Amino acid sequence: MKTRKVPQRMCVGCLEMKPKKELIRIVRTPEGEVILDSTGKKAGRGVYLCVNKGCFEKALKGNKLEKGLQQALSEELLQRLKIGLGYEDS
Repeated sequence: MKTRKVPQRMCVGCLEMKPKKELIRIVRTPEGEVILDSTGKKAGRGVYLCVNKGCFEKALKGNKLEKGLQQALSEELLQRLKIGLGYEDS
C-alpha cells in the first residue's frame, strides 16, 4: 500500500513548515473580502497561521499578513480576525 503525501504549508508567523491540517488559513476572496477559511478550499489568495497566538502577533508585527494577502488590513478587520481565531484581548 502506497502512503499518501501529506501537504505541507508554511506559517507566516514562525516560518515553520507544518501539515496543512494543523494550520489556519486566512483568505482574501476575489471580491476583496478577508475571511477565515475553515475548509482550506475557498477561492482566493491565502496565508497560513499556526494555532497559537504568538504566530499571529509575529505576522502582524512584520506585516506578513498584509504582504501575503496583498491587501492593507484595517484595525477593525484585525480585531474580527482575532475574535474569529479566539485571540480576543484579555
